[in-house]
Amino acid sequence: MKVEIYDPAMCCSSGLCGPSIDPVLVKMNDAVLALKKQGVEIERFNLAQQPKEFMANKSVAELLHKNGKKRLPVVFVNGKIFKTGEYPAYEELCKALGIEPLEHGKPITLKMV
Repeated sequence: MKVEIYDPAMCCSSGLCGPSIDPVLVKMNDAVLALKKQGVEIERFNLAQQPKEFMANKSVAELLHKNGKKRLPVVFVNGKIFKTGEYPAYEELCKALGIEPLEHGKPITLKMV
């Protein structure tokens, strides 16, 4: 079971840095932590830091060439495009992977104030 996330350009690998944190990125980070806890292999690629990875993946390169950066993020589940243009919910990813969402013990990101 594997999830690959091709993120738009962000200041760090998770986007959870800087003065204002996007709640969508917090939810995605929580989903990544929960999926890792469930044994799912997760790879994230940041356009600002790893542009070669975007060009190395034919599907991502083609989407960017045809539609530009508005198609990001691109999320793959087990090698197939699952969602583009927005992050999927944790429950959507679990369903696509054929696993049950965690009810208890789901990691939570603490927001620094």
